[in-house]
Amino acid sequence: MFRGWTTDAVYLPKVHKVAIATSSRDLHFVDVSTASCFEDIHLFGFPNVPTSLCYWHEIKSPGGRSLLLWGDEKGGIHLLWFLQLQNGLFESPFTEDNVPQRIYMQDIGDHSRLVSYQHIPTVHQEPINRIIFEPHTDLIMTSSGSDASSVVIMHVSLRRKPYVWRINKGVTCFDFSRSLNLLVTGGLDPAVKLWNCFMTARPVAVLHGHGTTVLDVVIYQPLGQVLSYSKDAELRVWDISSNHCLRTVHLQFPCLQPGRAPEHGNFPLLLVAPPFLSQTLPHILVSCRDYLARLRLEKGGRGEEQGGGGRQCHGAPLSCALYNPTLKQVIAGCDDSSVSVWDLETGRLRLKITSAHGEEEITCMALDSSHRRLITGARNGTIKVWNLLNGLNLHKLEPVTLSDVTGVICLHDNQLLAVGWSQQVTQYDIKGAKDVFVRADMSWKSGQQHRADILVVDHCPALGVIATGSHDGEVIVWTLDTQRPLVRLRRATHSLTTPPVDALLFLQRRGGDKHWRNTPILLSSQAGGIYWWSITGHTHTHGQFYAPVGENECVLGLTSDQENNILVTGDTAGCVQVWDISQYALCITQEPSSSHPPLLQSWRAHEGAIVSVEVLVYTERLFFLSGSVDGTSRVWTGEGGHVGFFGQEPQWSLADPAPHHTSRDQVNNLAEEEKEEREKKIESESDPSQSSEVTGQTSDLFSGGPGSPEEWIYEGPVEEAPTPKNQTGPVGTEESPAPCHTQHVRVSQCHQLYGDIQRKMAVRRERRQVFGDINVNKLFPIGGLCTPFQALAVQDCQQVFLPEDLPMSPWMQRQTLSCVSEAGLSSLQLSINSSEQEQEAT
Repeated sequence: MFRGWTTDAVYLPKVHKVAIATSSRDLHFVDVSTASCFEDIHLFGFPNVPTSLCYWHEIKSPGGRSLLLWGDEKGGIHLLWFLQLQNGLFESPFTEDNVPQRIYMQDIGDHSRLVSYQHIPTVHQEPINRIIFEPHTDLIMTSSGSDASSVVIMHVSLRRKPYVWRINKGVTCFDFSRSLNLLVTGGLDPAVKLWNCFMTARPVAVLHGHGTTVLDVVIYQPLGQVLSYSKDAELRVWDISSNHCLRTVHLQFPCLQPGRAPEHGNFPLLLVAPPFLSQTLPHILVSCRDYLARLRLEKGGRGEEQGGGGRQCHGAPLSCALYNPTLKQVIAGCDDSSVSVWDLETGRLRLKITSAHGEEEITCMALDSSHRRLITGARNGTIKVWNLLNGLNLHKLEPVTLSDVTGVICLHDNQLLAVGWSQQVTQYDIKGAKDVFVRADMSWKSGQQHRADILVVDHCPALGVIATGSHDGEVIVWTLDTQRPLVRLRRATHSLTTPPVDALLFLQRRGGDKHWRNTPILLSSQAGGIYWWSITGHTHTHGQFYAPVGENECVLGLTSDQENNILVTGDTAGCVQVWDISQYALCITQEPSSSHPPLLQSWRAHEGAIVSVEVLVYTERLFFLSGSVDGTSRVWTGEGGHVGFFGQEPQWSLADPAPHHTSRDQVNNLAEEEKEEREKKIESESDPSQSSEVTGQTSDLFSGGPGSPEEWIYEGPVEEAPTPKNQTGPVGTEESPAPCHTQHVRVSQCHQLYGDIQRKMAVRRERRQVFGDINVNKLFPIGGLCTPFQALAVQDCQQVFLPEDLPMSPWMQRQTLSCVSEAGLSSLQLSINSSEQEQEAT
């Protein structure tokens, strides 16, 4: 323990000591070479209180000189040169007493063999708050809160005239870069100022953004950035070349209190940049009272705001993300147990909850029925309910086990259902809960039905059912009324293991408002394959196709629009695909459809795996949300244009569509690959030998191995009837191969889509008479190719190649569809008569 307050401290690397300055006008040298630290030297009797310290030593010369500098409360500078480090800092007499060596400052001359001392008085009129030594030019740089001498740069020999900066309200902090010839200052004026080291009249740039006093600034030279920290615990990252704010981080220390300024020391910010970046990444340490925050810096360079490359705007990999349509907000949960709430229109951070579950990773999130509360689940089995307006923790739900909670859904009456590695369905009632702690209800009537960990869950409110998928590949559909399994679905393979279920999705508007109740569809994602299940009737096999661009990838993000016209998938390669499913597998057949639905859009969205995708509708325009383990969550237009990532500067405005018309070539990294695939397909169609080879590869991609097609197994109702025999169906045939990613559009599909658009436009024109004038063209543009949400957005003159062995239905063979212009479509018969449908079905 030391008497008085500690004013500053500095580490002496070669001798493994820490020099600590106190308000008692002394220096304490503490040995930290062992686990048990102890004070071995006490230098006391200074004329003034030391206020800031700086230490320099020769790295290449172990036995060379080193320098300890400090500035005092009277504006003076003190230089203490250590001449022979190998022989110690000071002369040490032999003694057997295990007490620190006390050295009176007036007797420093007795140590002249090892120490040289120099004092430069009254450099500033106020206490020196920062001091830096530049060894290449032997310059000493100091700062103070004085208007007359805010920053002073002087030579150590005092033979040159010093440079003096006179800044209004003085300076609280500064940093210097010799290679950039740059001086950065911060003070009571919240602006951060950039100066040329030899131009004291005016700054070269002024960075506005902070609202309170800037306490510390640091130049991060590898990325050409400046980091500034203000009194309201706000950290900003600035780009030196463009003078733009790249990032704003609001640190949520536990000691912060609303309406009160937090207590910081004189040096709250420290940049730790090890010499070997491959071993330890640079990071920032920020202190506030008794707390210390550590922020990791990135390895990448500047200008990574577009396309697949990006910055970690959340500070940690994302584990889940969702959209709140009521509050128009995007919520992201991270592995560092933080929750960020962003405004969709501007990308501004509205709320940040740190340490939501301590140090445990957030695994799942859900909204309550009012969309005002957020439910989060964590790796340790805890579940919490938060107020989205102020970040208050309303409820803590009783954990069932100490293992992962992988899914939470909220029913209409605020009844919560939670699943996870406990392999059970747990119920919670938060409707009328007044206590913070809510007990778990383990009275689920069917008990434990899964034999492996439950990974995903989805809810179909209209049918009153939920679906759960487990690690062993089993999907169980439950009825909420009886709390019993309605049907079990499992995909069979010839391998020893079945891939786990990565995602589940109910298509709740499948086939339109009149027919969707007759064909409820459940989608499951397993090992990259999207499998379609019908949960009613005797035939549950429906359709299947492989979604990712590359092989051996998985689809973790799965979503659809409100009318189930499109399907959006996000895979582990960081790619987003948008599929047209409006006409895909509408009829239930004995054998599942193995062809792909039309691929509308495909682009590389992230560097890491995509864990969540969402379809957003804002001001009658379509957008996509994607969240990834690369630490970013991004917003895309319906055509695949990049709007931005949350946390970027400057912010965007979704109300203004002009800036979002980004060229697709800038964001779609797969354009060249898809072009090569089309060229290869054309060559393979002209060469029969190559065509068969491609067909074999496609079949292997679905089956997981050559000659081993996967099978679908339906296990019937659990209690009402015995399980029927396994129903199997081929995944694909050599007569009709299903290529992995083709943009070839069939003429019949174009006609059908055009007819659907015309019918929807007619319905919306009728609704406009009732609900007022609505700009329908924003939702359903009909310029160019006619699909919902500009689905078939290709060039007007793009040539469409149709394979010679294109499968033709009997109806297509009977029709002679031909036209040369869009106007000619009106003369074509674009609907199928009911009699023809019955004949074709038979």
